[in-house]
Amino acid sequence: METLQVQTHSREEMVDVTRAIRHLISENGWSDGALLLYCPHTTGAITVNEGADPDVVRDITVNMNKLVPYRGDYHHAEGNSDAHIKSSMFGCDQMVIVEGGNIQLGTWQKIYFCEFDGPRTRKLWAKWLNAK
Repeated sequence: METLQVQTHSREEMVDVTRAIRHLISENGWSDGALLLYCPHTTGAITVNEGADPDVVRDITVNMNKLVPYRGDYHHAEGNSDAHIKSSMFGCDQMVIVEGGNIQLGTWQKIYFCEFDGPRTRKLWAKWLNAK
């Protein structure tokens, strides 16, 4: 298992980690298989979505805040209940296919680490699953 460090800079943001994942695959010589990406934080997540138009990330963030506002009918004492809910909605893991040493993503897709309670230094775990 490999660990990537992800530095976030605001309370909520989606950090494009695609380049770091590609580097990790290349650095380890992984060719054909699958890579499990796992976020070990209860207020973070991992997702795949469009990376060509930055308005998509903006739209996701703005509208997630409408669905799950920062201030709401929450009992959790830490004041970050919205972050826990958003994390559960997005999910803590993604599986990506690797073929010939390349991540198999759609034309516009990128891999994002989702921060919902930052800024922080976060971990992203990557586990190689060999096809053989």
